[in-house]
Amino acid sequence: MNYGFVKVAAAIPHVQVADCFYNIQQIEGLMRKASEEGVQIIAFPELSVTSYTCLDLFAQQALLYNAQQALLQLIDKTKELALLTIVGCPLVTENRLINAAVVFQQGKILGVVPKTYLPNYKEFQEQRWFTSANDLNNDAILINNETYPLGRHLIFGQDDIKIGIEICEDLWVPIPPSCGLAMQGANLLFNISASNELIGKHHYLRSLITQQSARCLAGYIYASAGFGESSTDLVFAGNGIIAENGNILNESERFCMDEQLIISEIDIQNLQNDRLINTSFMQGIAELSQKSCTVIPVKLRGFSGNLTRAVDPHPFTPAGDALKERCEEIFHIQVAGLAKRIRHAHAKTAVVGISGGLDSTLALLVTVMTFDALNMPRNQITGITMPGFGTTGRTYNNAVNLIRSLGVTLKEISIKYACIQHFKDIEHDIDTHDVTYENSQARERTQILMDVANQENGLVIGTGDLSELALGWATYNGDHMSMYGVNGSIPKTLVKYLVEWVAYNKVDDASRHTLLDIVDTPISPELIPADENGNIKQKTEDLVGPYELHDFFLYHFLRFGSCPSKIYYLAQIAFNGTYDKITIKKWLSVFFRRFFQQQFKRSCLPDGPKVGSISLSPRGDWRMPSDAMATLWLKELEGIS
Repeated sequence: MNYGFVKVAAAIPHVQVADCFYNIQQIEGLMRKASEEGVQIIAFPELSVTSYTCLDLFAQQALLYNAQQALLQLIDKTKELALLTIVGCPLVTENRLINAAVVFQQGKILGVVPKTYLPNYKEFQEQRWFTSANDLNNDAILINNETYPLGRHLIFGQDDIKIGIEICEDLWVPIPPSCGLAMQGANLLFNISASNELIGKHHYLRSLITQQSARCLAGYIYASAGFGESSTDLVFAGNGIIAENGNILNESERFCMDEQLIISEIDIQNLQNDRLINTSFMQGIAELSQKSCTVIPVKLRGFSGNLTRAVDPHPFTPAGDALKERCEEIFHIQVAGLAKRIRHAHAKTAVVGISGGLDSTLALLVTVMTFDALNMPRNQITGITMPGFGTTGRTYNNAVNLIRSLGVTLKEISIKYACIQHFKDIEHDIDTHDVTYENSQARERTQILMDVANQENGLVIGTGDLSELALGWATYNGDHMSMYGVNGSIPKTLVKYLVEWVAYNKVDDASRHTLLDIVDTPISPELIPADENGNIKQKTEDLVGPYELHDFFLYHFLRFGSCPSKIYYLAQIAFNGTYDKITIKKWLSVFFRRFFQQQFKRSCLPDGPKVGSISLSPRGDWRMPSDAMATLWLKELEGIS
């Protein structure tokens, strides 16, 4: 299976001005190279058969005649290739010259798309030679005594793959033709261009491409003229850019004097999923006043080879400066949400249960920042540590030290004696370390927090994160419940980086030391007694699986609605060398079983701010029956190897 991927390429050939037969040799070479790489669709720059910078030579019959002959020769010489190709060439129709994108495959022209918006300002003077698509009367063009479809409203399609084309300046106008093409089904948008370089222009161009791919929920493949174009007045850097829904997947080296072939894969399934769930995508099509597009069938070669695009194993955590920016923005969102709730409830304090683990630490940091933002003293926050049967010295000391160093009021309330009495009351053997033994402790802690909050006219701040909610790794009406949950949209893999970011950017040395040790502590609910050396015995990831895997599964399942086999395929690529196929399949099966079985806990979550693109709030992003079956998902997973 290709899982919806289409392999595309932006090609930048070396050209010579007005030397058509030299130019098609270079184009042919890149076509053959692309075919060997498994490319299914390739685009070449605007007017690449002649070169863009011919100027008044476009009025010469010798150039126009030989351009057509060179085009036909190129099509014939590559007729054994299944590659769908888009090249730029000047063509004559209705006694007028058009700047055209010619689409051909296996020796046949499939259609011709003329440029719509002709720049005629500053260094551009295209209206001197060419006619806009809007000014043409016919929807067919005669080439070498054969008639082919002509127009800006052509879409080339096969099954779910629909290809729309625009040319250079078309992208720069307020409503590009690609907007209408996308709303009529095109999910792969190609732009063949010849845009010269100016200071700052490249940055603006990249933003246009990424924004258009995002606005149209499409793949956007941009191929622009490079070295070999005339430098009489202008310089062309050779921009090849492949973007998908706001993200650049691959791009060329600028000012390279060699030919370039930029390849990546567009995920059509993900794009179509986004269009389905974004119910406003088709709104406004009437305002475009665009006639219906003509769909021209194509037959693409099958997807082959491995993915060249990267598959991020940690989709919730960007790298470098982007991670720092994300951490800061997340805290702003969490603080704003909690501040509003505290003001609305007229709360005098906030109560946070501190275990010495990552989640409760993050909740405490958010609460501290919120009180600072509201100009409320930190000592009005009550941090409660509640040692139990599994509490280790490391987590206990970290909890106490952090509460003190942050200037929060410390309360220590052991749950041991209350739980022992509870076990007697319900006649449970204290040496039986089962789910009753564990959940009794979690509920006892929640009762303490709730009652203290009542005493102090405060709010209990929830600590549970998105990953725990996905797996149902929370005690129902225990740590599952709070008065406001600040971490409910934060995946476990991101919690660590948020705490680390605060350690290095927001606190004193004592707090930093404690926070960094918390980051290094194994994740555990600490509900089972420690081992003989006093170390954590109950490690969450030994029981439910690595959180980095589950966060990966969760992202692709919820963000794109991906099927189990596709998630499994992508996980093998993302975690190559870290987890083998058997391990990935095992924990993916656990993920689906737990996700479906534990929905009842998510159906009654406390309020909390949505932070990222994925949330499990029953009032917002995720509404699912609590008794839905995982049968289809597990059955598909069982059938793959």
